[in-house]
Amino acid sequence: MSKSFSALGINEQLLQSLADLKISVPTDIQEKTIPIVLSQKDDVVALAKTGTGKTAAFGLPLLQLVNTTNTDVQVVILSPTRELGQQIYENLVSFASHSPEISIASVCGGIPIKPQIERLKEPTHIIVATPGRLIDLIQRKAVTIKKLKYLVLDEADEMVTALKTDLDTLDAEMPKSRRTLLFTATMPGTVKQLVQNYMSKHVVHLEADMAQMGHKGIDHKYMVVEPIEKLEVLLHFLNSKEGERGIIFCKTKAAVNKLAKKLAINKFSSGSIHGSLTQGIRDRIMGQFREGYIDILVATDLAARGIDVKEVSYVVNYHLPDTYEAYVHRSGRTARAGAAGLSLSIIQEEERADIPEFEEELGLVFNEMKKQDAENREETNLVLWAKRIFKTKPNRTVSVDTKEKLKTVFHHLTKDELIEKVLADHIMQNTPAAPKTEQPQKK
Repeated sequence: MSKSFSALGINEQLLQSLADLKISVPTDIQEKTIPIVLSQKDDVVALAKTGTGKTAAFGLPLLQLVNTTNTDVQVVILSPTRELGQQIYENLVSFASHSPEISIASVCGGIPIKPQIERLKEPTHIIVATPGRLIDLIQRKAVTIKKLKYLVLDEADEMVTALKTDLDTLDAEMPKSRRTLLFTATMPGTVKQLVQNYMSKHVVHLEADMAQMGHKGIDHKYMVVEPIEKLEVLLHFLNSKEGERGIIFCKTKAAVNKLAKKLAINKFSSGSIHGSLTQGIRDRIMGQFREGYIDILVATDLAARGIDVKEVSYVVNYHLPDTYEAYVHRSGRTARAGAAGLSLSIIQEEERADIPEFEEELGLVFNEMKKQDAENREETNLVLWAKRIFKTKPNRTVSVDTKEKLKTVFHHLTKDELIEKVLADHIMQNTPAAPKTEQPQKK
């Protein structure tokens, strides 16, 4: 039986904030982490999948441990991307809504640095940052972390490449007596090396109930297609999910741009994000997706970090990821907060052999989803064609006179008759002509 947050040692002000947010039952990782952070002095390594409540697991006890009479920076939380950093910052602010004396700042890259320098002139207890931007601010002497008490490395497996160089710089600026809390969804060798190099010898290892939380509610499926029909199959799948929100993952920025263009042509409510877009554009697209103005997000792996949208009902792997860890992060975007979700991988025949390896490594079961037969696909294509016409904006350049002539041509047809004729013409225009047979020439 789950404990209450009160039983875990959370104070009254934070309990009031949790009540406002309608959060009453701790998740497994919160139950295991909060008492350790509050009552012990050792470093912590916590293994927990996305969507298990990691931010509250470290955020609640650290908010409680802040000494508000001390104006030094006491907590630094490092995030791999600005999107995730902003999500953490917003969660901490909501947790601290009844603790106004706690000062929290977000200083992530991708946006102008001057307002952040001005903000850090005020007393600040907690900083949420991306590694590069924090180093930049330290070098400009806009902030010091020489009296830091707690360092949090969130999504460490996604951040490990950047941390290889940045942690050496940051480590020199931080006191050796600090506590380090590392949270990760997977534990590759690079993360183990990170633990060995930058954390104390006395580390408490915690693990959420991975079987229960990590992939709970996610239906893992794959569909085998020919390369030439991959886009068509995807469009059919998206048509079946009309009105639902989902994320499509591609390996490269170029692939994201190409697919996003195809979705736009077919009038799907979609947007795209990748690392080469400006932060302002990424924020705008993310905001539209989070608020429900667009239904489909096409993204690269790193750009999609920090997407915490509860209503994402499906994830599509348009390209299989290169690592098992990336699959965990992708599929974890759906089935948030106890909801059900689908993770579909659209693969080619030669990739079928990769599926058992994913199953064995991740402890999952993938079920095959059959693609539509040719007849059904043709019918779905007609529906997509009709929707494309319906969503096409009227052409304002055609003269009124010409429009009247067209109305005269069609005026005696009923709506049903017009649809039948337009449909017949469309099918005729899109049916390949039979190859001509050559007649033998007369001598």
